[in-house]
Amino acid sequence: MNLPEFATTRTLNNCPAPAKLNLFLHVTGRRPDGYHLLQTVFQLVDFSDLLHFEVRADGQVRRTTEIPGVPQESDLIVRAARLLQNAIHDRTGAAAPGADIAIEKNLPMGGGLGGGSSDAATTLMALNHLWQGGLSREELMVLGLQLGADVPFFLFGRNAFAEGIGESLQKLDTPGLWFVIIQPGVTIPTALIFSSSELTRSTKPVKMTDFSIASKKLFGKNDLEPVAARQFPEVADAIKWLGKHGDARMTGSGACVFCGFTQEEQADEVLKLVPNRWKAWKAKAMQEHPLAGLLDR
Repeated sequence: MNLPEFATTRTLNNCPAPAKLNLFLHVTGRRPDGYHLLQTVFQLVDFSDLLHFEVRADGQVRRTTEIPGVPQESDLIVRAARLLQNAIHDRTGAAAPGADIAIEKNLPMGGGLGGGSSDAATTLMALNHLWQGGLSREELMVLGLQLGADVPFFLFGRNAFAEGIGESLQKLDTPGLWFVIIQPGVTIPTALIFSSSELTRSTKPVKMTDFSIASKKLFGKNDLEPVAARQFPEVADAIKWLGKHGDARMTGSGACVFCGFTQEEQADEVLKLVPNRWKAWKAKAMQEHPLAGLLDR
């Protein structure tokens, strides 16, 4: 993975927005406001979008890359930048600069890999640095939660055991696995799965130590998987196929499915066998977000 290039104080290029996998995902209840209570382990992997930032003096925020189906005004990248501008203004009383933001989009939308959330987190980290906003990691995480429940995890910067709606995070060391990830060719709206009457919301809560004991193999299950698999047969087919080679499961609310291997060679062999009708990648587990150091500078 390319690391960011600090070409000048006005630009920051090749900033990774890595994917995440949910090694398990349990739905343990539902709050009165409708948000679901979850337990999960978030795993960073070295498969990412790349973002490029250039400071503007006029305060405008522009996404310079067209993304089909994603209007600029609703893009989490643009919303994150404007949210940060407001936070810096509230903090200092001064107007924050603007930015031109380009993106090389590699993570599929509606795939359960956290692409939009990761893009937003990378935007917050990069622009906080370029604009000299001075916000701490914790302050950025509070901002990020306004954009989506997964955003604080990417700002947290480490693999984590997560609870609540995903914002309560504890650092967790995870096995150094290699993953084969399959995109079955469908896009799944998160709200569709969480609103389903078929979704069970009563999985018994576990402790982080339960996961640690079982860390040499995948722990638990994904409570969203049966719902998605029934509504999207392509997901069920991908899980069935990949399950012939190991413990395959869906990440997030879908549609991507994955399987972990202890050796890179094992992942390479399975990747060669993936049917041509599906897109597939190999990705390595990471312990830390590549931009975590920006908040320590």
